[in-house]
Amino acid sequence: MSAAVGRRVGHVTSDTSSAWRDQRVLITGAASGLGAALATAFEEHGAQVLRTDLVPGADLRLDITSDDDWAAAREHVERTWGGLDVLVNNAGVAGGGRLDVAGLDEWQWIFEINLFGMVRGLRTFVPLLKQQGSGRVVNVASLAGLVHPAGMASYNAVKSAVVALTETAGHELHGHGVTAHAVCPGYFRTNLMDSLQGADSALAGVMTTLVTESPTSAEQVAAAVLAGLEAGEEQILPDDGSRFAAALKQSDRAAYDAMMRDQAAKLERAAGAGA
Repeated sequence: MSAAVGRRVGHVTSDTSSAWRDQRVLITGAASGLGAALATAFEEHGAQVLRTDLVPGADLRLDITSDDDWAAAREHVERTWGGLDVLVNNAGVAGGGRLDVAGLDEWQWIFEINLFGMVRGLRTFVPLLKQQGSGRVVNVASLAGLVHPAGMASYNAVKSAVVALTETAGHELHGHGVTAHAVCPGYFRTNLMDSLQGADSALAGVMTTLVTESPTSAEQVAAAVLAGLEAGEEQILPDDGSRFAAALKQSDRAAYDAMMRDQAAKLERAAGAGA
């Protein structure tokens, strides 16, 4: 795990302005939430940013499940900039549910967006990055890609797939001068829960509380992401909560398992109380 354990969220220790000046950055899901925070952070450090999204407020409409939209995005990038320095696959949705509650349709929905949306982005822009011989791919995964709480099987699985996809891309593209980075934040304040779908209302309540009551903002996560990229970290854990949980799993598996199973029991009690 290459994330710098000592970095505290929101505290950038080096001047990254020169590193990002005039860099050409495409961000998906950039109209709000972490995508918007990342766009603003890159712009404040001198980058040129193309904000893409499905909703008003974006520079370019991009449905990440549409091959045609991705092709249009590449055409726009090549026509406007002549190339791309950073591809940020940020767009995604929230979901989950206990194994006997969430339907197969929920699994298919979240994988189509959160995994295959990124795959489409890579298939679109990797040829360009290889041709250039330079660039960065930044895939926004989640702490759920590294640690796996009960009740979140589909979300854990899809974010784990994103982490694996990113590592694979890093190995595959290394010889072409292209790096790949997985961002794995814990819970932080964002509008991600607006996209939440699923039959497990107990899980929805727990997740919403964890997001809305988090002490960490999207802007703090974005600042830590830029610092992690500047440091060359392939796996970026941008907040204290994510670093603690990931380290606990590595250092004390028994304590980690006990914590996860306690959370599972609490979820079952919450579901029973709401029945």
